[in-house]
Amino acid sequence: MNETTRYLQSVSEERGIEVATLVNCLLIDAVRANASDIHIEPWESTIVVRVRLAGVLQELVHLPHELMEKLAGRIKVMASLISYLTDLPQEGHVPASPEFGNVELRVSMFPTVRGEKIVIRIFDPQNRSFDLGQLGFEEDTLQNLMKLLARPNGLLLLTGPTGSGKTTAIYAALTHLVNLHGPTISISTVEDPVEFHLPMVSQAQIHPAKEFTYPRALRSLMRQDPQVIMIGEIRDAETAAIAVQAGLTGHLVISTTHAGSTAGVFARLINMDIEPFLLSSALSGVLGLRLIRINCPHCAQPCPPDHTLEKLVPAEALAQATLKRGTGCPQCLDTGYVGRSALTELLVVDEVLRDAILQKLPTRALQQVAIQQGMHTLWQNGVRRVLKGETTMDEILRVLAADL
Repeated sequence: MNETTRYLQSVSEERGIEVATLVNCLLIDAVRANASDIHIEPWESTIVVRVRLAGVLQELVHLPHELMEKLAGRIKVMASLISYLTDLPQEGHVPASPEFGNVELRVSMFPTVRGEKIVIRIFDPQNRSFDLGQLGFEEDTLQNLMKLLARPNGLLLLTGPTGSGKTTAIYAALTHLVNLHGPTISISTVEDPVEFHLPMVSQAQIHPAKEFTYPRALRSLMRQDPQVIMIGEIRDAETAAIAVQAGLTGHLVISTTHAGSTAGVFARLINMDIEPFLLSSALSGVLGLRLIRINCPHCAQPCPPDHTLEKLVPAEALAQATLKRGTGCPQCLDTGYVGRSALTELLVVDEVLRDAILQKLPTRALQQVAIQQGMHTLWQNGVRRVLKGETTMDEILRVLAADL
């Protein structure tokens, strides 16, 4: 039984519920379950509280609808938001407190027709590892990524959907550079927002309301003599142009951008009016990222191959595979999975790919060129993980459904 349910059962009637205690119980339950987010949302007849565990939302508890205003008010006070403002979105931050496990919270309030929806992102500075070797990257990806990070200049981009681990991977890359070079390297970042404070790295947070935007920050940053520049996200043509120029003029630039696929990053930047000849010269690599759930070590059992694997993998390879599936246990909250690992696709820009970019080949053709040059796709790496017994085919299909 979780803390929230235990507390609610100890209260004789609804009027006796202390909202501050209830919110603390919700936070404690989420932290203990290693949740990344809490969703508090008014439904037709109840307030549903859900937590995101390993990327999947799961119900935690249902609360009486009458508590919505009190819950929202309490969380607004904690996040230093305007308590009486209910018809506009608000965002705030709750510093770490021993009351709920010394985690930092980022709060987002959003007005709906049934009341305010609250989403709380949980950051645990104690349990976040920014070690490249601990992120679960495939060995060839890790080695090639370290080679790209060793270059003195160029543009390295990460792409993937929201929540795919891009920020963690970039922070791990910056930590790797700090550990490698110590005080001899100058690293600066421009982010929105700064999620964690990194040692020996100058981090800046943009404030669009004060006209401190990505382009303005980057133009000023270029006069700060940085060797490595991290840009939170390339969102517009001006930011893209500055990033490409910086990569060409002796800086190592690391950033993220949203694209339909790893090879689709080139079309995305060309659509931002970046000339192909500049792009082919500046861009050194693109890392596609997804997060997959890992089989629970406590309840994972050998299992037969499903029809999808039988069609994809030769019988000889299946005979040597170690297929496993979690059956569900208290340690994994009956999900069959514990924790997540990175699934990657690293596209290294070499001479052959540069020629293809200059010819403005479509995304699918660029993908084929990259595969011919040795790139292992997300799908290929995912199937390898299944054959090793690290995860299931169902999980790979769930995560990569949009990429198939």
